[in-house]
Amino acid sequence: MKKAALILGSDSDLKACEGALEVFRAYSIPFEMHIFSAHRTPDEAAAFAESAKENGYGVLLAAAGMAAHLAGALAARTTLPVIGIPMGGGAFGGLDALLSTVQMPSGIPVATVAVNGAKNAAILAAQILALSDDALSEKLQAARADMRRAVLEKDAALQRG
Repeated sequence: MKKAALILGSDSDLKACEGALEVFRAYSIPFEMHIFSAHRTPDEAAAFAESAKENGYGVLLAAAGMAAHLAGALAARTTLPVIGIPMGGGAFGGLDALLSTVQMPSGIPVATVAVNGAKNAAILAAQILALSDDALSEKLQAARADMRRAVLEKDAALQRG
């Protein structure tokens, strides 16, 4: 299975990204985490993205707040799928990060999840990796069935009063 990378723009983003780590572990997805900044370590971020495919990665996740250029900076240097995770906080509560992440120029897409949506970013990464991994695909299907069952059980309990 190809690896996933979770790139944090700052160590302050780690707590908000714990949901992604839980997903990677639950689905036995190999992953690495790094801290790179689009603005303070642009050369290192670019080098990582440029070599990611050759280093066994299948998808990159980028968590950044405020100006949030990290996902776009990585996407500009690789053809691997990049999933942006806008981080909340700052003067605009994460809206600035969301807009910076989602508004990419034509030809350099970044998939973008909700503000602080690291768990969904990791699930999307799992779905991307599952395109070439039947066992992972089956795990995702089982998780969906479990979610369905849980909702139906809650509805049944509600109906019983």
